[in-house]
Parts: sequence; structure tokens; C-alpha cells
Amino acid sequence: MPRPPVRLVLIVCAVLLAVAVLGLGLVRAATYEEPRTAPIAGQAAVPARGTVGRCGQVPARATRELRGMWLTTVTNIDWPSRPGLPEDRVKAEYLRWLDLAVAQRHNAIFVHVRPSGDAFWPSDHAPWSEWLTGRRDARSPGWDPMAFMVAEAHARNLEFHAWFNPYRGSQPGPSGPGADFAKLAPNHPLLKHRDWAIAYPDGARARLYFDPGNPAARRFVEDAMLEAVEKYDVDGVHFDDFFYPYPEGGGNEFRDDASFARRADKAQSRAQWRRQNVNTLVREMSERIKQLKPWVKFGISPFGIWRNRATDPAGSDSRGLESYDAIYADTRTWVRQGWLDYVVPQLYWAIGFDKADYAKVLPWWSALVKGTKVQLYIGQGDYRIGEKGAWSEPDQLDRQLALNDRYGVQGSVHFSAKQIRADRLGAVTRYRTRHYAAPALVPTMDRLPADPPSAPRTTAARRTGAAVTVEWQAGAGPKAASWALYRVDGAAANLVATGRAGSRVVDPAPPPAGATYCLSGLDRSGNEGALSNPVSVSP
Repeated sequence: MPRPPVRLVLIVCAVLLAVAVLGLGLVRAATYEEPRTAPIAGQAAVPARGTVGRCGQVPARATRELRGMWLTTVTNIDWPSRPGLPEDRVKAEYLRWLDLAVAQRHNAIFVHVRPSGDAFWPSDHAPWSEWLTGRRDARSPGWDPMAFMVAEAHARNLEFHAWFNPYRGSQPGPSGPGADFAKLAPNHPLLKHRDWAIAYPDGARARLYFDPGNPAARRFVEDAMLEAVEKYDVDGVHFDDFFYPYPEGGGNEFRDDASFARRADKAQSRAQWRRQNVNTLVREMSERIKQLKPWVKFGISPFGIWRNRATDPAGSDSRGLESYDAIYADTRTWVRQGWLDYVVPQLYWAIGFDKADYAKVLPWWSALVKGTKVQLYIGQGDYRIGEKGAWSEPDQLDRQLALNDRYGVQGSVHFSAKQIRADRLGAVTRYRTRHYAAPALVPTMDRLPADPPSAPRTTAARRTGAAVTVEWQAGAGPKAASWALYRVDGAAANLVATGRAGSRVVDPAPPPAGATYCLSGLDRSGNEGALSNPVSVSP
């Protein structure tokens, strides 16, 4: 998952590791194809993911796959386009990003709401984000961006995953340097608790971090994030790979000596203590989210290598930076302990890349989640399209998504929104046509509450221009949070549209004359109820 700061780290790491890309012929030899179901009329085929019941005499089927993109706010990478814009401009830009997500047939969006110890909502724990307001002070922009963002995402039946950087306290921005206390917002918590703050690296690029080894600081950042969960109807809490900072080299040290001396067990090395600190944050957040709102998902997008096999026999067939040792992120433990609902490793490498071959690292992650209830999504490196070597080929991500199908991956998140819109080399259009040609329902999670609604009763299907509107009435019993519309096409009824609960649903594609439809309701966790009676388009 996540963002140019991360991407820059990956690029730097790649340079330091003297990365080499395999030749064109070898890369092409690694192409994989998956069997496809018969396509919906006018659309490319999609991987079969199972039937969901019967629409009249034919089986109904839908793809279950999370599809999303990261919308990055730090340094205004994606949104807002620049700091200090008026409310109407910020809102209009956000809606265009949602339009893009809908056009790509995504069903989730991951929005950066706490990029640097700040907030995109009125918070009692953090100052307003300068990437929104253009300033570091306590003045409100006069509206609630988070309430708007969640409501508008849900109106389009997109899950809203609130993306947080837990430990980041401040970084260089338009209003000043990152580690100068005199330049922080007057209500910044690190002004009151300077003993919680650690500056890293040295010099003008310094950022402030909340000390991960200080229990009071850790509890505070948990409270700051959970404030948003309590106030807003978010679907997920999401972290990327920023825990302890990536090593900068050049003599830079993360100066937590005093904290380590005071709080570590005598038998612990500093590395063990740091990993324990991160593990504690992850475990506590998992527990506290479920105590507060059991239906909210918790996921993390870690760096794509836990450890290399040469270091640890349990590691992946890779030779890159090891997040277990470099940033103290023990991803394997988080998955095996079941602290996460989903994991989204950032596999921003090409098929055939010698230090971290996508086709070799992916199976490691697939094996890791096997037998757990943790779902595997993949962080896809759209930002790399157009680079030299394998990334100059427009089918690189297309082939990676085909590999994902082969290894049972349950979804993808693309970094980032701006690269999806740019569609360099036509690569995004290519993988959308081949892999996202029809809508998809989000995967269900056994560990979340389940209360599927009873079957609705469809009452009419009327043609309105090129579209068809299906009218329906809810059945007795649990209320639906969203709906799924199926259209009979030959021997099956395929999913053609989804939406939030209401009394009318629309098939946007021009259907054949006399088309037949069925409708189902889904609960908050995506569990689907029985299908409705069939209804055909009125002449």
C-alpha cells in the first residue's frame, strides 16, 4: 500500500541493492493465463468465483474480489491538488476521484486521513492537516471533510478505508520544516509531550515521530485513530508500512536510547524490543477496533519482503530489504496471530526482477495466509508503469493480476489514484478490460458479524433510455446495507450492478430486449441474502 514516501524508499533500496531486471524474453516467458468464464454481453470475461443462487432457472454468479486504490494526501500527491483550496474545490476534486473509482469498477477506496500526525476531521487529538488547510494552526476549515468523504463513497457503494500513519508526528511541508517545534500547530500534542517525540533523520529532512516504545505515546496515537472510527461510519482502518522509519544511512540513528534503557527487558536486544512495540500497537488496535465496532475491518499494507530465505528459512525467495530487521515489522506474526482482517503486501516489483521477483514473492504471501482467516490482497505498483525494463511493457500489471488469480489472491489495491488516471502506456485500460470488466462484490469475512437480509421482491423493470431501472420492495427481516443486481445472459445470470440500499436499482448497460433480472441484498459485511423473484423488462 502506499505512497511516494514509500515508493521513494523502495526506489532507493533498489538502487542500493544494485537491482537488475531480467531481459524481455525471460519476462515474456513468465506469462500466465487463467481460464475465463463466458463474458457478459459487450464485456470481457472475468475469473469465475462461484455462484450465489438461482435467478429463475439459471445460476447467478458474481466475482468476489476487493478492488481499490490509495488516495494519497501527504505532499498533495493525489488530493487535494494543492493545500489551502476552498471547500467547493476540494469536494469537487474528491468526487472526480470517486468517479474514477466507479469507472474502474472498484469497490473500495483507501483515503489518507492521518498522513503526518494530523487529521482530515475535527479532532481532539491532532491538528488539522496542512495538506488540506495550507497552514499549521488550530483554525478549522469550516467543514467536516471526513463526513463528506465517507458519505459520498458510500453513496457509490464504495467501502471507505481510513488510512492512518500511526507514528508520524510531523514532516516538512509548505508551512515549515518537520522537526522544528516552533513551527508546529499550537495544538500539536508533541508540544505538550516533548518526551514522546523523536526526530529522524538529521538535517532539513527531519521528521518527528511519536516514540513507539513509550506506552503513553502509543496509547495516544491509538486513541487518535479510534476517534475517527467512533465518529464516522468507516468500513476499515488501514496502515501502510510506516512503523519505525526506514534506515537512512549516513550515520543517522533513530535516537530511542533513553526509552530503550528505561523500558526494555534486560534480556531483550533493541531489535527485539522494537518489534515488540510494533506488535503491541497492532494487537491493541485489532482488539480495540473490534470492541468499538466489530464490523470494521483492520488491515495493513507492509513492505513486500518479511525476510529473505538466505537469512531465515521461513522467508521468501528474495534478496531485498527485510522489513522484519529494517523497520521492525513482523508481518508474519500479525497474520499468524490473526490480528489482521486483511494484509496488502506492497509487491511493486516486476515479474522476473532478480532481487524480488513478483512471481516468486507472491507465492510466499499466499502460503502465509493459508489456513488463517486473514485475507490476502496485493498492493499493485501502478506508479512504476513506464519505467525502463519490464515496466515499459503495458501488460506487466495485467500479467501480475493473472498471477494473483492463480494464487487465490482476494483483491488488489493500486498505488496510486493519480497513476490510475494517467493510464500510462494504456496499461490501466488493459488490466481493467481483462480483469475488472464487470462489477465485483467485496469478499466476505467469516470473522465479521453476519446478518444477511431476506430476499427482496422485485416489482418492475422499466427501460429508461439505454438503461433499465428495476424496482423492488424489501423483504421482512434484517435490513440490507447494499444490493446486487443480476441479469440473465444465456445460461447464467451475471452481476451487472451494485449499490446502496434503496427502492430502485439501475443496470447502466444497454440490455437485450426482454432482459430478466434478479436482485439480492447484502449485509454490512458483504454477506448475501437470497435472490428475488425474476422480473423482465416491460415492453
